[in-house]
Amino acid sequence: MNKLLIVGTVAFDAIETPFGKTAKILGGAATYIGLAASFFKVQSAIISVVGDDFPQEHLDLLKNNHIDISGIEVVKGGKTFFWSGRYHNDLNSRDTLETQLNVLADFNPVVPENYKDADVVMLGNLHPNIQISVLDQMEHKPKLVVLDTMNFWMDCALDELKEVMKRIDVITINDEEARQLSGEYSLVKAAEAIQEMGPKYVVIKKGEHGALLFHQTDVFFAPALPLKEVYDPTGAGDTFAGGFSGYIAQSSNISFGNLKNAIIYGSNLASFCVEEFGTQRMQRLTREDVDARLQQFKMLTQFDIELSK
Repeated sequence: MNKLLIVGTVAFDAIETPFGKTAKILGGAATYIGLAASFFKVQSAIISVVGDDFPQEHLDLLKNNHIDISGIEVVKGGKTFFWSGRYHNDLNSRDTLETQLNVLADFNPVVPENYKDADVVMLGNLHPNIQISVLDQMEHKPKLVVLDTMNFWMDCALDELKEVMKRIDVITINDEEARQLSGEYSLVKAAEAIQEMGPKYVVIKKGEHGALLFHQTDVFFAPALPLKEVYDPTGAGDTFAGGFSGYIAQSSNISFGNLKNAIIYGSNLASFCVEEFGTQRMQRLTREDVDARLQQFKMLTQFDIELSK
């Protein structure tokens, strides 16, 4: 099987939405990415850091989903990264209530020896210097490097972000972040400007309004599946990234046509993530669930049309 290396946070979250609130629960970008990627036939490993307050049952959950956790450092006496947030009524905006970097503040990633030849590297949302450090440790350039980032790094580490962007193949960001990074309001112009910074492919996520894929002059749009219930959007973008990178790692086909399929697989998995709080839905998800909903995506997007003469 091909190898997928995942870099990101393994963390605690406390979430409040109009539909309820949680105490401290399992979260983190790498957690969501790893759980999503576990639905594909790939060898995957997570690079992250936690404190010794992180429950063994959470590590066991990752191991039981065939994720290599040898790259997760456990700091004795340390506390795990914690984020708390409250979502507004539309679920498209939120307020960060608390962020505790804890052990993440001094994190120096170490790539496991047997993953220095990974076929696909998924750089989850972290400081660009950590992302660069991981790429520096690879024995050769991976077949595909995917980067997820956010406006926070554009505000406080833009130069470092631009450096890592020179070394990646795909960037995934939301529409607001694409506009900020490029200085362009039109998403088409924004994608063009971002491609000039390094990435061959630009994925712009639009939440409940789907996702766009850009490559040179080619554009693909994937809708989001209309859902009856949405409880918690936390981790949806990371779940999307896990589905996207997991599918590419499994298929070994890096073409615009196949990246379109990866967008659909990522959107499909993300549609489950939002149905319950945190990782709860992803933990119960079955292959049958995934395949059935893929058929729904197919019905949503497939049609025949006759051009009028």
